[in-house]
Amino acid sequence: MSTADNRVVLTIEEAAKRLGIGRTTMYALVMTGEIRSVTIGRLRRVPVRCLDEYVTTLLDQPMTPAA
Repeated sequence: MSTADNRVVLTIEEAAKRLGIGRTTMYALVMTGEIRSVTIGRLRRVPVRCLDEYVTTLLDQPMTPAA
């Protein structure tokens, strides 16, 4: 288990990697507020629980059939 797996907050890049998405997509999700984040000093961090909340929100959305 890596050190990042034990932390409460992650960098944008670490959060993106954990979700399996690109850094640009992660920044967009944070900037729109879809994924909540915190500022610690001058640094933007994503609490691990906010990633869990985001995924739960996605799971709660009704499924749309593929076109």
